[in-house]
Amino acid sequence: MAQARSTLQRLSHGLAALLATLAATPVLAAGAYPDHPITIIIPASPGGAIDIVARLIGQKMSLSMGQSVVVTNKPGATGTIGEDYVAKAAPDGYTLVLAASSHAINPSMFKLPYDTVKSFAPVAMTHSVPLMLVVTPSLPVKSVQELIAYGKAHPHELTFASSGPGGAPHFSGELFKSMAGLDMVHVPYKGSTAAHPDLTSGRVSMMFDTLAALHAPVSGHSVRPLAVTTTHRAASYPDVPTMAEAGLPGYDTSTWGGVLAPAGTPPAVINKLNAEINKALSAPDVKQNLAQMGIEPVTQSPQYFADFIQSEMVKWQKVAHDANIRPE
Repeated sequence: MAQARSTLQRLSHGLAALLATLAATPVLAAGAYPDHPITIIIPASPGGAIDIVARLIGQKMSLSMGQSVVVTNKPGATGTIGEDYVAKAAPDGYTLVLAASSHAINPSMFKLPYDTVKSFAPVAMTHSVPLMLVVTPSLPVKSVQELIAYGKAHPHELTFASSGPGGAPHFSGELFKSMAGLDMVHVPYKGSTAAHPDLTSGRVSMMFDTLAALHAPVSGHSVRPLAVTTTHRAASYPDVPTMAEAGLPGYDTSTWGGVLAPAGTPPAVINKLNAEINKALSAPDVKQNLAQMGIEPVTQSPQYFADFIQSEMVKWQKVAHDANIRPE
């Protein structure tokens, strides 16, 4: 009888140990992530801010995590093709997307094949890029206030170019139009640089564009800078005021980027990716490379990025409503 009890106790202890091992297995699996290459989808063509940032952080993450980070471009439909691909990918942390600010604008422009919030798990906001308001030199204005006064004195005359419908440059113009109470006409182009010849020649009046894209025309004095769109001045243009300083308080826009994973990705994987991305963005050489292109790194938590996306969606929904833009 005693021997039977001893045997039963040994079996009981063995079962308990087995259950403990099984319970620990998911934790061990999460701790082993990643065990094969990670892919970051860029929902745009090569050469833009999100593409540059992805390749810089991808190199650092590959070294730090011991697995290759592959950057793949899937452009089209203002970012929705690449984002839809990731929304439908396995939620295991191996397929990510570095989305741009159009992610928060698209719901106001298009009927999407995914839910902007529910289909993704925010991982990390990576960067912000201030925009600059520039005017053609032939326009007789040298400040934002003079531009607003001119627009009110000459209704229907002002035109603003953009890199295309639905991007931050387009909606920055719509926000300016709404806040300043102006009647302006939007002229979309296929990319920002395609608009520059018409801007410098005076065929369009003004434009909101990134600092990097405007570097050559501003340096060459073929356009006149009036303000940057963020709440702080750009380090590369310290003499150019912010929109608030120039007389339009509350105006704040930028292009930005951030990494999203498919919804349902384990929190342990999200947190590991967030830590690795923030570490990569904090590397001195990465910060220096980004600064040279007017890109400001952002190192925050997944929750910060989630809250930021929500606030951006609310802001742009109002702009779309005021501009009578409806999803197509």
